[in-house]
Amino acid sequence: MNATSTTGCGSSTCACSELAQPSVAHVNGIALHEPGEALDAQTLRERACTELLRQQAVRAGLLPRYGGLIARAPDETQRQIIEAMVDQVVSVPEPTEDECRRHYAAQKSRFIVGQALHVRHILFAVTPGVNVHALTLRAEAALLELTRKDVSPGRFDQLAGELSNCPSSAQGGDLGWLTPDDCAPELANELFFQSDSRWGMGVHPRLVNTRFGLHIIEVLGRKKGRLPEFEELRQQIASRLLLQSRTTALRQYMQLLVGEAQIEGVDLIGADSPLVQ
Repeated sequence: MNATSTTGCGSSTCACSELAQPSVAHVNGIALHEPGEALDAQTLRERACTELLRQQAVRAGLLPRYGGLIARAPDETQRQIIEAMVDQVVSVPEPTEDECRRHYAAQKSRFIVGQALHVRHILFAVTPGVNVHALTLRAEAALLELTRKDVSPGRFDQLAGELSNCPSSAQGGDLGWLTPDDCAPELANELFFQSDSRWGMGVHPRLVNTRFGLHIIEVLGRKKGRLPEFEELRQQIASRLLLQSRTTALRQYMQLLVGEAQIEGVDLIGADSPLVQ
């Protein structure tokens, strides 16, 4: 059977509106919570994935059949049995030497140690209800002004104080010295890991889009850092590739279980098992 979700027509005046979301979510007839119990979406997905794995362990003869109608969290012994089952199913081979070397060659910028940038920024925050088009035009106009050759030396500080939605606006947008680990992933990717990330000092030639909004970035200083030799990173790279392969295999396994289950009241398309976390 395929995973399903009960839906209605969407009209509040239609009788089917009561079916828009089941009062209790189920996996193969087993309720994931008590009637009236409110769960956030992430907790509900985690319970559903755990219940899918528990039922699979029962089918495999690893756990006794459960007699209740409401799912219960597995105890430590049951969890170890479930994890052992998953480890056997999603077993993946160790990466080869060539695979590790190819990964090293393709991702050298991510292995540099000691690199840092002295950065200041102007943040145009994207908040609920904001006109993103108008915000983008305002950010682009400010960026254009700051990249002109005749821009005054103190203009960045001035615009940061006037426009930035970050507390750093009080210091002219100065964020100090940042490493990749100090940044939002999108910002770290733009400043440290893109092929053109090491473009140099000064105002970044394009707006940087992160979960916080649009940023005008200026690099005031740079510490280049050092790229370790492959031999220093061999074990780290092998562990990373092994984890990536296992995560992919586990996602595929969970998708198979989802596709074979009767699921109501919870969306598991693309969801991860708690074991993936």
